[in-house]
Amino acid sequence: DGYPQLSAYERKRLKNITENAKFFAALKLHESAARLHQIATKRQPHVTKRAKPKKAEDEVVRRRSMRLQRVDPSGIPMLEMPAQPEEYPQVPAGPLPMVPEDQMENSKLREGLLTTWMRISEMEANETEKRVHDIERYQDSLNSMVLSEDNIKKVVKYRVCSMAIHPSESIVFVAAGDKSGHLGLWNVSEEGAHTFIPHNDAVSCMHFSPFNPAHLLSLSNDTLRCGDVTRAVFDEICRSEESLSSFDFLEDNASTAVVGFWDGDVGVVDRRTPGTSSELSADIGFKRTRTVHVHPVKKQYFVAAGSVDVCVYDVRLLKPKGNKPVSSLQGHTKSVASAYFSPATGSRVVTVCADDKLRVYDTSSLSSVVSALSTIR
Repeated sequence: DGYPQLSAYERKRLKNITENAKFFAALKLHESAARLHQIATKRQPHVTKRAKPKKAEDEVVRRRSMRLQRVDPSGIPMLEMPAQPEEYPQVPAGPLPMVPEDQMENSKLREGLLTTWMRISEMEANETEKRVHDIERYQDSLNSMVLSEDNIKKVVKYRVCSMAIHPSESIVFVAAGDKSGHLGLWNVSEEGAHTFIPHNDAVSCMHFSPFNPAHLLSLSNDTLRCGDVTRAVFDEICRSEESLSSFDFLEDNASTAVVGFWDGDVGVVDRRTPGTSSELSADIGFKRTRTVHVHPVKKQYFVAAGSVDVCVYDVRLLKPKGNKPVSSLQGHTKSVASAYFSPATGSRVVTVCADDKLRVYDTSSLSSVVSALSTIR
């Protein structure tokens, strides 16, 4: 009644607040809260300290390898390696000069390596007769092989994902690709090895051209490049937004190639056509295509290995959709890593499977379904 300017609702609200305050005061809540707080602060928490167990004197010491202790076998501590690979600028599209990562363009070491590659490629191209070794001589040469420290070389910085060996019979010339896109070249008869950076991602497949060994083709997730030593350049043959997995030459002159995609498709690339896109992309029904390999005699056939699928296809019959295999190689129960024709006749195919088995198939006459000829655990 003392606030005539208030509305009826506001006067009722004020009356309720006043009555509630009188009610709480009658209960003496504030005094009770203060008394409880005083009791709580006086009580000390009861903490039981547990004695630490004494270390047994005869406790077995866990052994750690020298690798985990970062100690070289000679006893010298190893330098700490970076947890992750170094960051490198992205490799641009298009042709790239064949310049080593750590050398200037006019380096004598670079010139010597590329000159050796060019020289042995010319010798290989001029060869008219191939040496044929009988099986006994071949076994003898294998049995005489030894691995010495002089024959071990760090060619690339990180884990090797692929390798190719030049067909020269006079010099062992090796190319290796690592997980970061580096490509290393090593003339085994010399100490030096040189690293190039033609790719951004892991180099998963490499081949020297069977028609011209002066060309080294290398494939990463997004590009297929040709290192041409005669021009000292890495040309870009194919660029794709889909991840590439492997490739193989379809013709003896190495002008065309079949490529596999990680999403299961396959494609055909023709080096003679302009542009960097594939001529054909075909869905073969695979969830994943890990390797493709062309028949050494009947070049129209290639074998593709996927998740649990291994099939032979005729490249002449490929189309964008609805492709059916010429032959299906049955019996795989787990993921298949690779499949390859025998190199001389192509009458056999060997597969590598995650069930710890090698399987050999008879492909001398391609039937629709082929069972394993033999299995090796």
